[in-house]
Amino acid sequence: MADLAFPAADHGIMAIVRQAIAEDLGAGDLTTLNVVRAERRAEARIVSRHDLVVCGLPLFPMIVTALLEREKPDEEADSLAMVKSLKDGAHATRDETVCSVRGSARALLSFERIFLNFLAKLSGIATLTAAYVDEVTKAGARTRILDTRKTTPGYRLLEKYAVRAGGGTNHRMGLFDGVLIKDNHIAIAGGVFAALKAAKVGTNPRVQIEVECDTMAQVEEALRNGARAILLDNFTPAKVQEAAKVINGKARIEVSGGVTLELIQAYARAGADDISVGRLTHSAPAADLSMELVLK
Repeated sequence: MADLAFPAADHGIMAIVRQAIAEDLGAGDLTTLNVVRAERRAEARIVSRHDLVVCGLPLFPMIVTALLEREKPDEEADSLAMVKSLKDGAHATRDETVCSVRGSARALLSFERIFLNFLAKLSGIATLTAAYVDEVTKAGARTRILDTRKTTPGYRLLEKYAVRAGGGTNHRMGLFDGVLIKDNHIAIAGGVFAALKAAKVGTNPRVQIEVECDTMAQVEEALRNGARAILLDNFTPAKVQEAAKVINGKARIEVSGGVTLELIQAYARAGADDISVGRLTHSAPAADLSMELVLK
């Protein structure tokens, strides 16, 4: 599995956690504070309602920390403690306990939706990614499944972490850490040759330069001018196979554009080294999890 280091040190993630708490709790949980007695204690089980890949559990201590920052003793956030859990990247079956949390009933009820929203979103991405990775494995290929920059604003680090939890690989984190010459760059530069030449002059030699190609003519031009990675955009599996024969190992082959689960094996067998899938982050359905509360 890819490196699963959680990006907790990034201040942007803590800001997202604080925002999630502010938009849900506001000045306080009116229902819970009025209905639930302060002395009640409980244990909550977060349960999967279908087979899924778990992702988002390291956010628990961040949520507790952000709740404590509110300095609202009646929310009793200091009582929250995770007593057992699976790990991010683990496969959970239907009705399996993903984690158990103990604390005051008030604290558990108030933090429930905040935690579940994160788990559902990130586990959904990890689960969809794993489905793509599984299909490639079934095809007997070593093709990598990549994400894209089609992410929710502000959530990129979390969503790309979820892709890794599902067994996928991160493409560029942003425009700052890789060169990908796309169709508009080619059009403005005046062709593949001109775009590649300019990129080579201004780019650190250690940074990979990739060229997006829409036609076989562009593939051939990119190869003639030293491209070491080529993105085949909206090619059919048959066209990918044709391009792979021309490229013949001289450049890494990435495939992108409308690659569905039904077609992933065909693309992998056609010779793709990498397949980038935007829907991993922009269209993954949320995982279905729920919290079951047992009073103590």
